[in-house]
Amino acid sequence: MNAGATTACAVRRRLVTRVTLQVVKDLWPTMPKFDRASNPSALARALASACVIVFVLAGCGLRPAPSVTFTSLQGEEIALQDLRGRVVLVNFWATSCAICIREMPDLAHLQRRFGERGVTLIAVAMRYDPPNRVLEYVAGAALPFAVSLDPMGKIEGAFGGVTATPTTFVIDKRGQIVQRIRGAPDFARLHTLLEAKLKEPA
Repeated sequence: MNAGATTACAVRRRLVTRVTLQVVKDLWPTMPKFDRASNPSALARALASACVIVFVLAGCGLRPAPSVTFTSLQGEEIALQDLRGRVVLVNFWATSCAICIREMPDLAHLQRRFGERGVTLIAVAMRYDPPNRVLEYVAGAALPFAVSLDPMGKIEGAFGGVTATPTTFVIDKRGQIVQRIRGAPDFARLHTLLEAKLKEPA
């Protein structure tokens, strides 16, 4: 997260904390004495949870995408850092994953629909996927997006590890991971999210 974003988050945290403390101060005297004695921390825990939600919704829960470089099956090197200003989807998949194969036409449609508007999709084959099977599938599917192998699992590791496929990361124009989708996406919702992220400034 850049310095400007960090400062903005800090300001929002201080504001929310100040408001929360004021709410506690105002509400505490009105709570029944029995409730205060039997469970004095319940309100504080609830308000703390609310603060966490507010921080995330305010954008403070975002984390930067890792600085990785993908190598496509055609040998093209694609540095994630160079895709700033575009909305990026990184999809981890495997040829042995039935859901992954089933969603590929939807991902292809997504790339065709949003590609010219500023969306880049990169599919990363899991390290246990035999390269020859990946090459064979991609050749037959004629996918309109880059496919990368990850034989050592370095890309997967840089994203914090992937325990199930498919897993898709949505990265905004500023290079922040805004969503991690485990399993097949709800493509209607994903399209809505992309529409919103495309409207944001870089």
